[in-house]
Amino acid sequence: VQLVESGGGSVQAGDSLRLSCAVSGRTARRFIVGWFRQAPEKERDFVATIEWGNGNAYYADYADGRFKIYRDLDMNMIYLQMRNLKPDDTAVYYCAASDNTPEADLRRQGAYSYWGLGTQVTVSS
Repeated sequence: VQLVESGGGSVQAGDSLRLSCAVSGRTARRFIVGWFRQAPEKERDFVATIEWGNGNAYYADYADGRFKIYRDLDMNMIYLQMRNLKPDDTAVYYCAASDNTPEADLRRQGAYSYWGLGTQVTVSS
C-alpha cells in the first residue's frame, strides 16, 4: 500500500484547506484510511478516519464539526476538508492506512501499518 499526501500550505486563521491522500495497492476487504497530525515537539494525534467500504467516519473531538473526511472510490482518494482553521491546527498531517482494524482501535496510530510522508499545514493568526 502506498499513500501520497498533498494539499498542505500556509493559511490564515479562519481559512479552509483540503488535504488529499492518493491510495494505491489496497487489498484488504475492511480497509481503513485516516489522518493523523503532529505539531512541533508534540505527539502524533488522531484526526479522523474512514472505512473504505462503507464510508463510516470517525473524528477526534476537536475535529468533529470543523473537519470532514470523505473518499472517492473511483479515484482512490481520501480527502480531509478542514474549515475554520486555527493556529493550533498547525502540524504535519499524515495519511495512514490499516487492514481490518477493529473499531475500538481506529484512533490508535499503532493500528495503522501504512503511512505517507506527510504534508505541512501552517495556520497564522
